[in-house]
Amino acid sequence: MHRPRPTLESVARRAGVSRATVSRVVNGSTKVGEDSREAVLSAIQELGYIPNQAARSLVTQRTDSFALVLPEEPGRVFSDDRFFPGVVRGVSQELEAADKQLVLMMARSAASRDRIERFALARHVDGVMVASMHGADPLPAALARMGIPVVCNERVPGPASPPYVGVDNAAGAALAVEHLIRSGRTRVATVAGPQDMVAGMDRLSGYRAALDGARLAAHVAVGDFTQESGAVAMRELLDREPRLDGVFVASDLMAIGVLRALRRAGRRVPDDVAVVGFDDIEPARYTEPPLTTVRQPIAGIGRRLARQLLRLTAGESIEPALVLPTELVIRESA
Repeated sequence: MHRPRPTLESVARRAGVSRATVSRVVNGSTKVGEDSREAVLSAIQELGYIPNQAARSLVTQRTDSFALVLPEEPGRVFSDDRFFPGVVRGVSQELEAADKQLVLMMARSAASRDRIERFALARHVDGVMVASMHGADPLPAALARMGIPVVCNERVPGPASPPYVGVDNAAGAALAVEHLIRSGRTRVATVAGPQDMVAGMDRLSGYRAALDGARLAAHVAVGDFTQESGAVAMRELLDREPRLDGVFVASDLMAIGVLRALRRAGRRVPDDVAVVGFDDIEPARYTEPPLTTVRQPIAGIGRRLARQLLRLTAGESIEPALVLPTELVIRESA
């Protein structure tokens, strides 16, 4: 026999309170005594009452949904780059623990950015996280001007960056290069990341700073955080300086391509050329040889990103810049 769906009135009768009290509890009001709140929550659980989300949103002006925007093509997001699933996993874990919903959106073109701005302006989400930005992406500033709470996963180049959660990319790169120099490498190259991204720029700065401190010459090629670009850049570096004995690669994914290019060029790792990557993705443990790398807490970035946005939308103050540490993980490649 079909049981009627529990209503606000049936919850009120079970809890022994008024309908208005149940409504206030459901909508998150603080103007309810603790005993009444506990009675209402107990009645909701006993009856299996499911609040009307649309009505709740009208009352609270909240959707309990948050957007994670990735300014990338879908083919890049759903590639073998472990950064994206790691950040999504961390964000999802934090929002799920807070009983919130995640909306995943991609914005690589002006048209897609306009669509996201309209979506956010219509208040379909309570706040926005932006990750993997290229250049001075106008989206975070546009959202902030609309009054949309926004947190980024890196600082936005320019005079006024929205709040962000990132890692110390320059310090991590310097750790990697200093390790190569301490091991006796004197011709240390880098395969840098894209120079329209903060991570790419800062990791190159850290590489240069470490070489300047040791008074060694720089040898730079640029990739795009893909395996293929790492292999191409490594071949370019070997053509320019065949005597290279060390290379810092700005991502593990590019480092996998670097290892392949070195093997095909007949260079032994680490005997001839030592290699250090960045990210500590899981495949780095299983390359041949296993990859020395700089660990950044990718899922932790996602969790902190969501946590900061939740605090911001709750009216709490947050740090304008939350910079997480990196650490060197030494394996057989260097």
